[in-house]
Amino acid sequence: MNLRRTWILIMVLSVAVANSASAQGIHFSQFYNAPMLLNPANTALMSETDYRIGVNYRNQWSSVPVPFRTFSGYADFQLLRNQNLTNWLGLGLAMFSDKAGDGQLALNRYEGFIAYHIQTGNYSMVSAGISGAYVQRSVDFTRLKFDRQWDGFKFDTQLGNGEQYKNIQTTYIDVGAGVNYAYYPNEYTYIKLGVGVAHVNMPKESFYGQDNKIGIRPTASLDALFVTSETFTINPSVYYTRQASSQELMYGLKISALINEDDSGNPTSVLAGLYHRYNESIVPMLGFQWSGVSFTSSYDFTMSSLSSDIKMQGALEFAIIYQGLYSGYRDKMNCPRF
Repeated sequence: MNLRRTWILIMVLSVAVANSASAQGIHFSQFYNAPMLLNPANTALMSETDYRIGVNYRNQWSSVPVPFRTFSGYADFQLLRNQNLTNWLGLGLAMFSDKAGDGQLALNRYEGFIAYHIQTGNYSMVSAGISGAYVQRSVDFTRLKFDRQWDGFKFDTQLGNGEQYKNIQTTYIDVGAGVNYAYYPNEYTYIKLGVGVAHVNMPKESFYGQDNKIGIRPTASLDALFVTSETFTINPSVYYTRQASSQELMYGLKISALINEDDSGNPTSVLAGLYHRYNESIVPMLGFQWSGVSFTSSYDFTMSSLSSDIKMQGALEFAIIYQGLYSGYRDKMNCPRF
């Protein structure tokens, strides 16, 4: 293998995975707005609606010449509900796209989800889900500059770079699984504990056919809703994941303030929150909810040793989610909106 090509690939891959010292792969600071990415058992886990459509966008490190951009779109919906709305099947689809660096190191992920939700008592529910994804990774050498393209004054990209490849691509199948346990003793309290495992099959990811297996990545999350009054709902949450020697811990609090509710029960609310990624960043968020649509924005203020290099500019994120009903109305479960 050409030594120079190997070095360039190492540099590109290092930049791609170094979006934080404690995280690998596609991730969002608004983990609570990427439910199926967080855990397949969250597929169609909704208390008052039948389906959900969402979009996430993340623009990271805008101060560097080539920022890193991540996009996702997803939809999930309920099927085969029993008459009492205590058991149902959830199906979901999602697409994730991530690009980083001058060489456009790209990841495109197309994923399907299935989960089943069973009410195990008057105040509890168990969910289990699995996912399967088709993943493409690629890098474009034509976007990179090489020493033999330097004409003494500038890099001339019309000159040959001397490399064997222009575009390199690899594909693989990725499998994930997860379970949730939810407890809701009354209509003012909801607590959910989730555990998931990504890369269960440890797929091989290599541009050169090497035996480079992706490590299993366990995740754990705890989410709670407390309705404190007719106006305010408090939503603390924490998320942890680990892969090989890297780990990510994020926790925080979101508050929803109800402004009004229409005749159909659709709320208009203002959302505000503050989250902390351990040893990395502070993430404030703002948003609103109106007639089934929620919009939230957040910004990562980097506080780690990287802050001086990127001028404390972290990542800007947006999330838009719409939830709806197949018909105009259905009974709600004995728990808050989640």
